[in-house]
Amino acid sequence: MSAIRLLVLGAVRQHGRAHGYQVRNDLEYWGAHEWSSAKPGSIYHALKQMAKQGLLLAHEVAPSTAGGPPRTEYEMTDLGDQEFFTLLRASLTSYDQGVDVLSAGIGFIVDLERGEAVALLRERVAAIEAWRASVTEHYTPAEGPESLGHIGEIMNMWVHSADAGAAWTRGLIARLEAGAYTFAGEGDPFVGVLAEGQENPYATGAPDPGDTH
Repeated sequence: MSAIRLLVLGAVRQHGRAHGYQVRNDLEYWGAHEWSSAKPGSIYHALKQMAKQGLLLAHEVAPSTAGGPPRTEYEMTDLGDQEFFTLLRASLTSYDQGVDVLSAGIGFIVDLERGEAVALLRERVAAIEAWRASVTEHYTPAEGPESLGHIGEIMNMWVHSADAGAAWTRGLIARLEAGAYTFAGEGDPFVGVLAEGQENPYATGAPDPGDTH
């Protein structure tokens, strides 16, 4: 699973309708260019591909303020909305995905109802625990990783990472059950995107040909 599809769909969904530079600006505001593959080229490519796949509807609007051809604005289709939630749920339950996928899922977790979010995170913990139990039976000797030579440190690292991931997820579950954050159906959500023209203090400032389209 690629984080870029979830990130791009989620950013468009939060605006309702957005052009590519807005999506790029939002993802840089989140720092996604640092922890995922959400670089300008991949963002604009994802927008065009998902429009071809029927997940986004593309509209040509007035020429961009930066000059060049008319800018394209994108909005979600019903199919795109279904894909967004499919990817979101998978990102929260799949323990064997990259940290960028989980990060993207956490960024949109409040688009779910609180009860479902908690249930999905519990699935994640259960999957981590099941994986840990299966590998420690065979690959983590009681006498420590040294008995397998330095190769034992590989599984040692993965087991410790799994433990840390499970502990963090349990902590998030506890915070959500205690009422943290505003979820779907609970009131006005936290605004995590920039308004048109709002300055982004975290923007890279690196120009890209897609910025004007």
